[in-house]
Amino acid sequence: MFKNKSSSTKIMLGLGAAAALATGSALMPASARGNIFVTNFSNNTIGEYTNAGGTVNASLVTRLDEPNGIAVSGSDLFVANYGNSTMGEYTITGGTVNASLVTGLNGPSGIAVSGSDLFVSNYGNSTIGEYTITGGTVNASLVTGLNSPTDIAVSGSDLFVSNYGNNTIGEYTITGGTVNASLVTGLNGPSGIAVSGSDLFVTNEGNNTIGEYTTSGGTVNASLVTGLGEPNGIAVSGSDLFELNTANNTIGEYTTAGGTVNASLVTGLDYPDSIAVVPEPATLALLAVGGLGLLLKRRRKAIA
Repeated sequence: MFKNKSSSTKIMLGLGAAAALATGSALMPASARGNIFVTNFSNNTIGEYTNAGGTVNASLVTRLDEPNGIAVSGSDLFVANYGNSTMGEYTITGGTVNASLVTGLNGPSGIAVSGSDLFVSNYGNSTIGEYTITGGTVNASLVTGLNSPTDIAVSGSDLFVSNYGNNTIGEYTITGGTVNASLVTGLNGPSGIAVSGSDLFVTNEGNNTIGEYTTSGGTVNASLVTGLGEPNGIAVSGSDLFELNTANNTIGEYTTAGGTVNASLVTGLDYPDSIAVVPEPATLALLAVGGLGLLLKRRRKAIA
């Protein structure tokens, strides 16, 4: 999407969220408080809010440069700066770790994190680059030949990317192989993308909707949520979807079944672009306990 911003003309992309949760992360620190982190393109900040809509710190991180993609891993935030083609690293409490962790990107838009690796979609040259969370370059052109990619999500060994230029979702492996460059077609200005289990959720800026698809490319509901306001980033947390509306500077909350929870959960943003949602620590603890219980059950069965 191209927008005129303030008195000067700036290129503004319909950019989305990175993965809502960092694959391979351990239990989230209690300081995360189950909160929402949002990049504001216009005032160069990251804001923090509760998942109930309360403001924690509207200017948690400042002095960014047209921030787009954002991802959370443990106690760290990674943000892509479209304005100066860098990636910065910050703590979830707002401290600066390295404002120029990665440089030399090309219109970075979305970020996804998996273990110790970061994957970045570059709108400027239609590529996906791979870097370590310490800033090392693994492969700056891991995937090429995309079409104005806006956002990226990772699930297991797969990368899913929304291509704004040709209205598709492509699927690739984390090692750069092509699974299906046109996994989903017929979208309408796809911006944000999020993955949950076997489902993909995509914001369509062109027709103000959220569509739901399977990770194998099937259509579940192309108009799962309608009536949005130029939706950009999207994140999924449990049974809830959180999406950003650039037209009215809000965060809307919906269920993964398409129901409206609160269409104006958070207001007063400043051209919100990308979103990451950290679940409540208690939720992660329950998941961990459940996984441990299953492991112990299997061990007891094996011993018997």
